[in-house]
Amino acid sequence: MADHIAILRDSYRHWTGRELVDPRMNHHEAARYLFFAPFAVLSHDNAKDPIFNYANRTAMSLFGMNWAELTAFPSRLSAERQNQENRERLLAEVMERGYVDDYRGIRISKQQRRFLIEHVTIWNLLDARGIYCGQAARFSDWKFV
Repeated sequence: MADHIAILRDSYRHWTGRELVDPRMNHHEAARYLFFAPFAVLSHDNAKDPIFNYANRTAMSLFGMNWAELTAFPSRLSAERQNQENRERLLAEVMERGYVDDYRGIRISKQQRRFLIEHVTIWNLLDARGIYCGQAARFSDWKFV
């Protein structure tokens, strides 16, 4: 897990110029901090139909899934069918620009509970060699609608 957290941190810094967590934390400390953080962090892989490959406790709670469920879940299904086209346009913009700040949109839990996420940062993930390996999101503002 620390290896994935390193990718999240390094990629966030690369694209935004900001730190995802305190830079004095090592990757193991950061992994623990992020998992229990009061904000949501999640990522998906770079498959043709991306699957979530990380979610912290806050994100799992919002989506109403445990680790095994969420990490087997196609990320496109986090948006309702009528919102998937907008989500795809957003992710294409992130792919082109590297990151997007201040996104807002509706997502849906496993239990079909809709929630608005706001002030979302979405960024491309790059491995240690600089090769694209997915996308991640961080947000601390949401409300059920």
